[in-house]
Amino acid sequence: MNRTTLSLIAGATALAAVTGFAAVSAPDPGSAEQRTGAAATLPVERTGLLCPRPSTSDLAETTYTSFAPVTEGADGKGTAVLRAAAQQSAPDDDGTSEDGKDGENGSADEKDEGDEKGEKDAAKDDKAGKPVLQLQEPGKPVTAEADGADAPALVGTADGRFASGWTAQQTTEVAAGTGRGLQGVACSAADTQFWFPGASTDGSRTDYIHLTNPDDSAAVVDIELYGKDGELETTVGEGITVKPRSAEPVLLSTLTAEKQTDVTVHVVVRSGRVGAAVQALDDETGGDWLPASADPSGRLVLPGIPKDATAVRLVAFTPGDADVDLKVRLASPSGLITPAGNETLHVKGGMTAAFDLGDLTRGEAGSLVLTAPDGSVPVVAAVRVLRGEGGKQESAFIPAARPVETRATALDNTAEGTTLSVTAPEGDAEIKVTASAGTKGGTPQTKTYSIKSGTTQDIEAPVPAGLKGSYALTVETRAGGPVYASRTLASTEGGVPFFTVQPLPDDRGMVAVPDASENLSVLQR
Repeated sequence: MNRTTLSLIAGATALAAVTGFAAVSAPDPGSAEQRTGAAATLPVERTGLLCPRPSTSDLAETTYTSFAPVTEGADGKGTAVLRAAAQQSAPDDDGTSEDGKDGENGSADEKDEGDEKGEKDAAKDDKAGKPVLQLQEPGKPVTAEADGADAPALVGTADGRFASGWTAQQTTEVAAGTGRGLQGVACSAADTQFWFPGASTDGSRTDYIHLTNPDDSAAVVDIELYGKDGELETTVGEGITVKPRSAEPVLLSTLTAEKQTDVTVHVVVRSGRVGAAVQALDDETGGDWLPASADPSGRLVLPGIPKDATAVRLVAFTPGDADVDLKVRLASPSGLITPAGNETLHVKGGMTAAFDLGDLTRGEAGSLVLTAPDGSVPVVAAVRVLRGEGGKQESAFIPAARPVETRATALDNTAEGTTLSVTAPEGDAEIKVTASAGTKGGTPQTKTYSIKSGTTQDIEAPVPAGLKGSYALTVETRAGGPVYASRTLASTEGGVPFFTVQPLPDDRGMVAVPDASENLSVLQR
């Protein structure tokens, strides 16, 4: 084997180690990128996603959605399958293998039958060992529904034409009881470390950390809790075993005797890897999922606080020993402004700090921009947002987000009740937004938008022509930036403003593969 081949394999191996369930191949030796000596940007060839168990409520109604955008240069074959965690290795009921060798280019009738299968009750599919969701073609989302507490955690993989940009989401409506409201979370990749500022062990809250293991061997996990005075003493937070291909919900209040309103959860995987998300349920103000914050950084953006938010509570934590005075700014439709009375917020090293910012947005779109002096002290952060008044309030969470470097997708959108919020805190940007075909019909539509530096815009996103069902919204950064985005789903039930917010992190569906001649020259030096 020559050095060029070895160098390409090493680059792909390093990439897979960084991105988890992802793989790429070397560019075609005759490609323009290789002939000119430039790095080739290629679609990933395999990726994985994990979805936590949606609810323990018998009143829960859950919709799972799966989608992959059309990606230029992707393989012409492939599959994208989500299964119940304990059933991920089961064969398809129709004999079609997950490697895509059979059925992937079937007739129109076969594809229609596949779409109908995707609409089956997910709990029934689980019992039969069938896929809960299986994509039939890029550019068209598929859904499945499950009722009650039996809806499973999901584990899945996508390869070939479905791998680049593959996205999945679960949206749950709980009509009454603790956590009532709309709860949504984007399914995520497995990793080895997560930060969750904004959790709670208070008596009014029922917060679970959901751990999902996609692999054939057990994972071993430590859970650390940090309150207002530092790390909390935990009883069983170390060495938690998550069995192979299974999901483990851990009630935070069982890990410590201390009752605190605001807690930062740090998940560290000793062995293996897991997916992790916090489900935060409140007796009075409903509940939602708290996704992991972006990695600790001296500059954070929390995008898309609803313009009608009646209360915003910021929770921040710095993992080190150093204190930090965070500069707080709001990216509004007219530019960056400093909230009166909250110009800077003091966060002590190793201690969780919380700040009530009131009705911060005052009827306008807004995103929080937090900055440490010189970016020298890394911080994680999230906000808890309330809508409504009195006994008819509902809550949601927005963690610090990663930018949309190339592309990101939000699922389960409807013609009414969807808000796409985009901010460009550092420079002018241009984005392209594509509305996919609907799950039951509709023609894709695309629009471009200009976002001025320092502003947040609630844009009027396109809707598929002749829409039937729900659809996907894909955001692509075309110029400038960086760009951050989130999507809000909202409805009103019994006078209560149900809502859920999901930040849109980059889908990491495209990767740069170093040119062979470049790698060879490095080896020769």
